[in-house]
Amino acid sequence: MTAEPRRVLVTGGLGFIGSAVVRHLLTRTDDTVVNVDVGTYASTEGSVAEVVERVGAGRYARSATDITDGPELRAVVSDVAPDAVIHLAAETHVDRSIDGPRTFVDTNVIGTLELLQAARASAERRGALDRFRFLHVSTDEVFGSLGFDDPPFDEDSRYDPRSPYAASKAASDHLVRAWHHTYGLPVIVTNCSNNYGPFQFPEKMIPLMIIKAIAGEPLPVYGRGDNVRDWLHVDDHAAAIIAALGSGKPGETYGIGGQAERTNLSVVETICDLVDAEVGPLPGAGAGGRRSLIEFVADRPGHDLRYAVDAAKARRELDWGRANDFDDGLAATVRWYLDNRWWWQPLVDRYDGARLGQVDES
Repeated sequence: MTAEPRRVLVTGGLGFIGSAVVRHLLTRTDDTVVNVDVGTYASTEGSVAEVVERVGAGRYARSATDITDGPELRAVVSDVAPDAVIHLAAETHVDRSIDGPRTFVDTNVIGTLELLQAARASAERRGALDRFRFLHVSTDEVFGSLGFDDPPFDEDSRYDPRSPYAASKAASDHLVRAWHHTYGLPVIVTNCSNNYGPFQFPEKMIPLMIIKAIAGEPLPVYGRGDNVRDWLHVDDHAAAIIAALGSGKPGETYGIGGQAERTNLSVVETICDLVDAEVGPLPGAGAGGRRSLIEFVADRPGHDLRYAVDAAKARRELDWGRANDFDDGLAATVRWYLDNRWWWQPLVDRYDGARLGQVDES
């Protein structure tokens, strides 16, 4: 790819990771961004509004096209004629995938298929296939579960998905690579560890625990809380995605990890301590503070024990490294949710109850 401004089509750019990528593209490059986001329950315009207003609408447009709608998607991609596609649109909540797997197959598998078809047709029609890039953002969950003493996942790890969500993402990874080998589409795949940071939808573990801790509500933790996740700040992930778009080699995969393994229980306990420090102790909580709100609940089916990603290849080949230490990043995230109730309170009001009661740390 050249250093000249690009036309970048981002799918899912109103979601958590997608909006971070949009913000980075608009503030750290001269690229024009077309955000294809149908507007699911987890999409929020407020995640990009301030940046779009600051840089001007001339470099940003949004299309509410459903990526599973092949004809409509092909028309949009043809009209945009992108130099690159960053594919983030996906259903990601593991518990939701257990309750309703069909939606995950439709979006994550069929949607990826339609996007590959549209991107290939656009690039070939313009004679731009060699300069084009298709960056597919995936997850470490496609590799299954690690034991406590196992080495982290890397680019050669065997696929072993354990949930409908993970299986749908694994299928999309395989489709993307097949389009490279069969049709010559210049694809790059990234597999990331668990993300955290501002603008994360409140059904995910870290924002859910922060919001519940602020309110003094019970904090449900699956099993004994000993499942381990490798935490990656969303801004570090966005920077890695943009680095892969510019420097990644077509056909290659890059693991993007945070080098910050923590048990779920330790993360929730730290959130409790941070909220106590920021807003004062919870009345009646006693010496334990908000940690007394923690309640262990029945574990979910197929709950993977541990995830971790070796990011050595990304550091070596993409000249990328994380900028956010987890402890500092988590403290900043807690402060962000305390300071930005305007963003998350309407979401909690809209989706309160069972839909925000499940603890998904994926």
